[in-house]
Amino acid sequence: MTEATEQARAQTEGGTEGVSTRKATRRGGGDPGTRGRTTIADGVVEKIAGLAARDVLGVHAMGSGVSRTFGAVRDRVPGTSKSVTRGVKAEVGEVQTALDLEIVVDYGVSISDVARDVRENVITAVERMTGLQVVEVNIAVSDVKLPDEEDEEPEPRIQ
Repeated sequence: MTEATEQARAQTEGGTEGVSTRKATRRGGGDPGTRGRTTIADGVVEKIAGLAARDVLGVHAMGSGVSRTFGAVRDRVPGTSKSVTRGVKAEVGEVQTALDLEIVVDYGVSISDVARDVRENVITAVERMTGLQVVEVNIAVSDVKLPDEEDEEPEPRIQ
């Protein structure tokens, strides 16, 4: 026997003679859940984040005044639905995502508390539903809703 062969045999299975070092391979390459790739569109993450942010007490609306105005017009067009992604921008990678949110808060609430609660709710929802790691959630407070102000998005009138 050559020296290299003896060293290889000594390293495998404690040097036992006649033991095969070939591993049994499974057809298909292992766990079925790991075969293939899953991609998640930016819009999916934006919807999840938008809904999670709206659930926080103190968040009156999402988006700037201009985007809410255009959204209110678009929402009145038959066949369209209310945009849950208004005020949300996501950048999605293979394993991580970053989010920018623009919110309007109710008057009288602590903006820092609302921002913290929005971050926690959005991160929890996005990570739980997508498996992506949320690296940052940037929040811009664009307005404060005063108690005596009318909503820019009036309720539809029933005739």
